Amino acid sequence: MQLIGTGREADVYAIGDGRVLRRYREGGDVAREMSVMKYVAAQGFPVPEVFSGDGPDLIMQRVDGPTMLAELFAGRLDPTWCGETLADLLNKLHTIAALSSPDPTDRVLHLDLHPDNVILTAAGPVVIDWRNGTDGPPGFDNALTAVTIAQAVLSGLVDGDLAEAARALLRAFLLGIDSPIDAHVGRAITMRRNNNTMTAHETGVLDQVPEMLFLMRP
Repeated sequence: MQLIGTGREADVYAIGDGRVLRRYREGGDVAREMSVMKYVAAQGFPVPEVFSGDGPDLIMQRVDGPTMLAELFAGRLDPTWCGETLADLLNKLHTIAALSSPDPTDRVLHLDLHPDNVILTAAGPVVIDWRNGTDGPPGFDNALTAVTIAQAVLSGLVDGDLAEAARALLRAFLLGIDSPIDAHVGRAITMRRNNNTMTAHETGVLDQVPEMLFLMRP
């Protein structure tokens, strides 16, 4: 196997025949992730095809192309287009009825949609990393994306021209989403704060996020 990608929780290996193995380093069970991906794919949402899963291992289609984040950092993408595209993806996802929730207002949620989880293929954007996929109110999903982007700016993960690009992306995202975030920002911040892959500095800026989002909202 050839290691071709690594994230905060998982590593991705090329295993041939146009397939990759995504393996979670701390173990776990990919059954829920696999079921969500197969469900949204059947509704026409752009995700990699899933072939099998067992414990912490998920085998799926290899998707070729750069991430939206890499292209944004390289200066090859308009930040406004990126924000609009993220909003469009979530708006489309939130038209899909919940997988198992009895609440008729719930929809499928990704809960980690940001520029590093969108691969730009020749056929269009493809959304990856569905470990947090679940059912719930669309505004919560939108709030998590907004909080994640704001957190990246406030923590200095992006700075200078990139920080300005991230702000432009966030403004376009907030303008483009169909479901408002106001009632869900607190819960989204709590979820980010409880993410054990975050550094103390990253979680420390979360108290500043509500003011930033208030000042930027349309």
